[in-house]
Amino acid sequence: MEKNKAQAQLLLPTKDLTEEMNFFQNLGFRLDQIFPADDPQVAIMSGHGLELRIDRNAQIPASHIRILTDEPEQFSITQNILIAPNGTKIELHPKTYQLERPKTQHKFETRRLTGGEPWVVGRAGMMYRDLIPDRLGGSIIASHIHIPTGGPVPDMVHYHTIGFQLIYCYRGWVKLVYEDQGPPFILRAGDCVTQPPEIRHRVLESSDNLQVIEIGVPAEHITTIDHDLELPTKTINQNRVFSGQTFCHHQLQNATWQPWRIAGFEAIATGINAATNGLADVKIIRPLENFNPTKWASHTTDILFTFILEGSLTLAVVDEGEHTLNLGDAFVMPPDRKSRLTHFSEDLEFLEISLPGEFKTVI
Repeated sequence: MEKNKAQAQLLLPTKDLTEEMNFFQNLGFRLDQIFPADDPQVAIMSGHGLELRIDRNAQIPASHIRILTDEPEQFSITQNILIAPNGTKIELHPKTYQLERPKTQHKFETRRLTGGEPWVVGRAGMMYRDLIPDRLGGSIIASHIHIPTGGPVPDMVHYHTIGFQLIYCYRGWVKLVYEDQGPPFILRAGDCVTQPPEIRHRVLESSDNLQVIEIGVPAEHITTIDHDLELPTKTINQNRVFSGQTFCHHQLQNATWQPWRIAGFEAIATGINAATNGLADVKIIRPLENFNPTKWASHTTDILFTFILEGSLTLAVVDEGEHTLNLGDAFVMPPDRKSRLTHFSEDLEFLEISLPGEFKTVI
């Protein structure tokens, strides 16, 4: 450690310094200092990235220490919670974050832009609106994110330990940079990117009234700040694989329309199904001219999320009635639930995200 660099200590009380030192030595802490020599009052111990000051004169409550390790057997103990002689609780937890995707709790649900749901301040000062309030049991989070005033974004290089993540630019533009993907670029309205697991990235700048739709699977996942990596990286490797996925940057200006899975509509394929190795697919859909309504249909995918980008539609769902939805509204449709579009405007466009990417549609 640098001579003049500040460091921190965790202060712990004790009545029996020898007993306390023996306890922490058995947990892998080493004794660094002890004083005074004739009647020791304080022991400084360090281990697992933490420095302890065990002090007989400390008039404070016992503390709580979490030791992170992927090899708990090295501690030769039979339980994950220990209590030190001074009452300090010691817990062993995994060091490497284990991503768990909960089983989807299926339900039909709508979310309306004009329903009065609150926008909340999230990471880097961005405004968030939750598009799936119960998150289908924790299997997915869908957020409508808004930055009203453009300019530099106070973001840092970071990454997400996640299964699938999508950023779709709905309004305005945002400047982004990604690990091994070259210099910063502008994501414009109608464009989208996937953020493969643990790819380092940073939001640099945005236009006024930036709005994006962000999808994360599962709903709860860890965001980690990378204080050491600088972006853009010197290397460019656009085919790099991150946990089985490659980075995908879909640009609306290069898109081609093709028939959708339900007759009377056409869709833009974004390439995300291939980039995620079939984990997910993302399409932008619009109706063909003079076509209304659709037949009853159901699907077999686990999660099917829809966000209305433009226009309006009326959605009829078996056992759920009819729902008129406008731009900014969203819904999730459970597998095997029959539904159809009974009315929709000529300017209708909607975003459809499916997990997994390949599934059957039953008319």
